[in-house]
Amino acid sequence: MKRVLSAILAVMMLFSLVALSSCGKKTAEEVKLGLGVSAAYGTSANADGETNGKTGVTATVAAVLLDANGKIVKCAIDELAPDLAYTAEGKAVANADLRTKLELGTDYGMAAYGQSQDKNGDGVVKEWNEQVAALVAAIEGKTIDEVKALVVDGYATEDVQTAGCTIAVSGLIAAVEKAVANAADSAATADAALQLGVVASQTVTDVTDEKDGSNELEITVTAAALDANGKVQAAATDCVAASVSFDAKGAVTSDVKAALATKKELGTNYGMAAYGQSQDKNGDGVVKEWNEQAAAFDAALAGKDAAGIAALEADGYGVESLQTAGCTIGISDMVKAAVKAATV
Repeated sequence: MKRVLSAILAVMMLFSLVALSSCGKKTAEEVKLGLGVSAAYGTSANADGETNGKTGVTATVAAVLLDANGKIVKCAIDELAPDLAYTAEGKAVANADLRTKLELGTDYGMAAYGQSQDKNGDGVVKEWNEQVAALVAAIEGKTIDEVKALVVDGYATEDVQTAGCTIAVSGLIAAVEKAVANAADSAATADAALQLGVVASQTVTDVTDEKDGSNELEITVTAAALDANGKVQAAATDCVAASVSFDAKGAVTSDVKAALATKKELGTNYGMAAYGQSQDKNGDGVVKEWNEQAAAFDAALAGKDAAGIAALEADGYGVESLQTAGCTIGISDMVKAAVKAATV
């Protein structure tokens, strides 16, 4: 009888130890993932015979991981700001370099030429990527209301400037605010690495007798939360298209003051479901809206590393399983952006 009682007590103690051990293990908190893209045309000028005409385009992108209390656990920010140029002879000029400011790093040249950005008076101007790193450090751990309070007259508060972020930040914070507003439940965890991938594709067309020329840019962005093995826990993809038309003398003929909405923001107004039958690559007679197709693409990224993401593409389109899931559009730039976001 004593042996039986001893055995029972031993089993109970074992269960107690297992239970205590389980209590000691913390499961990483699941968080929301949000992506925000804030795009706009900038200064525009016609060609004058000596100087090419050009229209600026700025796309500021931000991603956040948001906890249950609305605090930003992780943040990532990047920006692409090319000029779309055209000549007085009605020819479009292709950009030789479409890297983002983070990708440019020291090539961006802020440290060398940005003394006007020495807002804290210490004689030091850091590179754009270093400045944004200081801003991100100030953002993380705060709610969006607390983040918005970091902006004073377009610049950051004194403590953030002292930390090294002396550039204008209102546009960057606007993208963060969009990312927070777009944040949705996900399988991402608070300890995930958060990364952005940005890809720009340009299409240039010279003026003809029948038609104005154009300089068009599509910017595709993916935000990815990655686990310790570099595999995607959750992802969000969006795209914005900017286009400038011009005549045979290099004068702008399009509305360069028009708002630039992303394809996700356009939703049903993008019109893919109504007019995109050429995108019915799986032959089921159904073409979903761009935002729905992007959602199917994002879902397919889960659990994949950069190599697995690259394998989703076949001849510019998705593999059969991805098309069956509803993503029948060309995905080359989406894959490139996602591979960038998943590269560690």
